[in-house]
Amino acid sequence: MSKVDFTTSVTPETLATEIACLKATLGQNTQGKVIINMERFIAQIEDPIQAEIFKNSIQQIKHTYRQ
Repeated sequence: MSKVDFTTSVTPETLATEIACLKATLGQNTQGKVIINMERFIAQIEDPIQAEIFKNSIQQIKHTYRQ
């Protein structure tokens, strides 16, 4: 079984971005399309650091959902 790191960054900026990702995820109204919509959204994020944080958060959610 693969292990996903669920630790949160100690930097306030990264933590704030992770929370923004979760807020955006929870703001979706159809659960079946949430991940697809978020992956599309991530592809449009211009800041590569923010996009990577969102990508990592979505990977954690996907991993947990599959269990």
